[in-house]
Amino acid sequence: MDINLMKEWFTLDRIMDLIDSYRSFGPLPGVLLPLIEAFLPFLPLFVFIMANVNAFGFWLGFLYSWVGTILGALLVFSIIRKYGKKRMLRFLSNHKKVQKPMIWIERHGFGPLFLLLCFPFTPSALVNIVAGLSRISTSQYILAVIAGKLVMISTISFIGYDLRSMIAQPLRTIPVVIAIFILWFIGKRIEMKMNNVGIDEKERSH
Repeated sequence: MDINLMKEWFTLDRIMDLIDSYRSFGPLPGVLLPLIEAFLPFLPLFVFIMANVNAFGFWLGFLYSWVGTILGALLVFSIIRKYGKKRMLRFLSNHKKVQKPMIWIERHGFGPLFLLLCFPFTPSALVNIVAGLSRISTSQYILAVIAGKLVMISTISFIGYDLRSMIAQPLRTIPVVIAIFILWFIGKRIEMKMNNVGIDEKERSH
C-alpha cells in the first residue's frame, strides 16, 4: 500500500463525488469518513470535513463530521484501554515516547488534553492512544473529546464553508477564539466538580 498515492487520491473533489455517490445512505458517508480517519491518521481529515460541509451544508456537514470524529476517537480509546496492557500491545506503554505524554496527561487531566484536541494538526490518533494507556478517567477523556472536537470541527467547517469571506474579513475568526476560551473554562469547572465528587466518595468510603 502506497500511502502517498492514497493521499493524492483523497482530494476535495473526489471526496465530494464519493459522498454524492452514496447519498442514498443519508448521513452514513459523512460520519464514516472522519470515523475511519481515527484508525488511519494519514487520511486527510481536513478534506473530509470540508467535503461534508460543502456536500451537506454547514450545519449538517459539521454535525456529521463531529459525530464521526468523536465515535472514532472513543473507539480507539476503548480498544487501547481494554487491550493496551495485553502482551501484544504492551510495547506501546513501555515506550519512552509514550510514557512521557502518558504521565503528563495523568497529571494535568482535562485542560491540556482539550487544548490538544482543539487544533486541527494535532496527531489526534497518538493522543487517543496515549490517553487510552494512561490512567485518566474515561469521563474526563470523553469530556475533552466532545469539547475539543467541537472547536476543531467547527473551525475547519467554518473555514471550509466560507473560505473566501474569511480571507477578506479576518476579524470573523474572533468568535472561534472566544469559543475556545469559553469551552476550556466550562470544561475546567466540570473537571473540578468531578474531582470533588471523587474526593467526597473516597472520604465516605473511609
